[in-house]
Amino acid sequence: MPKNKIALAGVAALGAATLAFSTVPSGGQTTTAEAAVPAEVAYSSEPIKDVKANVTDQLAGAGLKVEAIAAKKKAAAEAAAKAEAAAQKKNAARAAAEKKAEQQREAKAAASRSVQRIAFQPVAAKKAYSNNLDGWIREALSIMKAKGIPGSYNGLHRNIMRESSGNPNAINNWDINARNGIPSKGLLQVIPPTFKAYHVPGTSWNIYDPVANITAAANYAADRYGSIDNVFGAY
Repeated sequence: MPKNKIALAGVAALGAATLAFSTVPSGGQTTTAEAAVPAEVAYSSEPIKDVKANVTDQLAGAGLKVEAIAAKKKAAAEAAAKAEAAAQKKNAARAAAEKKAEQQREAKAAASRSVQRIAFQPVAAKKAYSNNLDGWIREALSIMKAKGIPGSYNGLHRNIMRESSGNPNAINNWDINARNGIPSKGLLQVIPPTFKAYHVPGTSWNIYDPVANITAAANYAADRYGSIDNVFGAY
């Protein structure tokens, strides 16, 4: 039995005993009286239940508040983390853009310097040769030297004088080549197939061009005789 119920029962019993002693007459005679039966006391547990429910509700409410505060803190932390990540991403993008812009500026500056160097680079003047036999031979020798074709001034001059007497437009219309439809032409009397096969890059494709004719003939002679200097007759 709960303590509060025991206490109330004791108080009720004490009250009944008091009523019993108060019925004894003053003359000494004892009169037996029925002991009063204590009325049954009804006890209710509802207030206690209400208290428990109230406490439970309060605890539940406190728990919800704590959860709400924790959720807010978590949401705030996540928002801060997202903001930090976005800021870092933005900073990284800005840094990348600045680096790219700097690289473009450097490339542009380098290109500009290159253009300036080209603009200020002196252009080698092409050597001028006289438009005569001496000039044609000397220009041909310059090209032959660059291309690795052997030959000397004397060897070229000697063969030119024998073949055409120095006439760049000379043509042979009577030998076997002429009868075959491919007459020899130019300073060194070269037939068209030979000129085409031994043409030196950088010179004219006109067989009558003095320098083109000399260099093609010298190229052919180098291939067949070792050098134009080794030719002393028809070749």
